[in-house]
Amino acid sequence: MQEGLFVKNDIIINASAEEVWDALVNPEKTKQYMFGCEALSDWKRGSKLIWKGQWEGKEMVFVTGKVVDFQPCKYLAYTVFDPNGIIADIPENYLTVTYTLIETNGTTHFAITQGDYHTVAEGERRYQEAYNKGEGWNPILQQIKKVVEAN
Repeated sequence: MQEGLFVKNDIIINASAEEVWDALVNPEKTKQYMFGCEALSDWKRGSKLIWKGQWEGKEMVFVTGKVVDFQPCKYLAYTVFDPNGIIADIPENYLTVTYTLIETNGTTHFAITQGDYHTVAEGERRYQEAYNKGEGWNPILQQIKKVVEAN
């Protein structure tokens, strides 16, 4: 059996889990760190999630998915798929992203996992793109930290 292939990153943010959570589900805040994209959902299990933004002056959807699990200020899991790519839009090609937040003494440990790349079409290529030469989610985590700690 092949071991799973995941991108995993984490960071400590000097803010409450509630403040970090707001940055993760508030479209006005996601635009500040996710390449101008808004995360749009009603944040209920099974609900649709889209990441929408502008490209060359046109509004477009960059990522689609569904909310898998949702525990405010603690845990979020959702699926992701690039509808603009060449890979078939079928459930087997969706990846899962998980956010875990643990607050301790006014700081929040925020961990992200994305995968399993072994189970999707063109998984190795998609993993290498997401892994980003060892960076993975780190650049985005640094931006989330800046957004949250600035408030």
